[in-house]
Amino acid sequence: MTVTYHRAPTAELDPVVLYRILRLRVDVFVVEQECAYPELDGRDLEEGTVQFWAEVDGEVTATLRLLDDGDSVRRIGRVATAVAARGQGHAGVLMQQAVEAGGGRAMRLDAQARLEGWYGRFGFVRDGADFLEDDIVHAPMARPAR
Repeated sequence: MTVTYHRAPTAELDPVVLYRILRLRVDVFVVEQECAYPELDGRDLEEGTVQFWAEVDGEVTATLRLLDDGDSVRRIGRVATAVAARGQGHAGVLMQQAVEAGGGRAMRLDAQARLEGWYGRFGFVRDGADFLEDDIVHAPMARPAR
């Protein structure tokens, strides 16, 4: 099994790869977590959005996106790993790559609260009170500019 890691602006993605990324996100967030919400929120098409993904044998096993939130802040979101690939470190590699791609700018994300410690490994700290999103407790987190 060979894992390959990729990144590209959404507009430059091969349609099949984009489909596989979006399918993984829907499988995890909408189906597995039973959250009926507009997964396709328009942010993937914003200028400056970069998709990160891991592949094994042509299948997307993990993904995240890096957004430009303005005011020199980048936002990591839609971090998802296929059930069969969990615990193999794919999302961790993508997180490290996204942090590096942030170029030292301040970064933000909204973590599922149960994963706060995992995001802490990448320099993120809680930055506010818990909040509910789609009946899942989330914690706002920030990583200062460096």
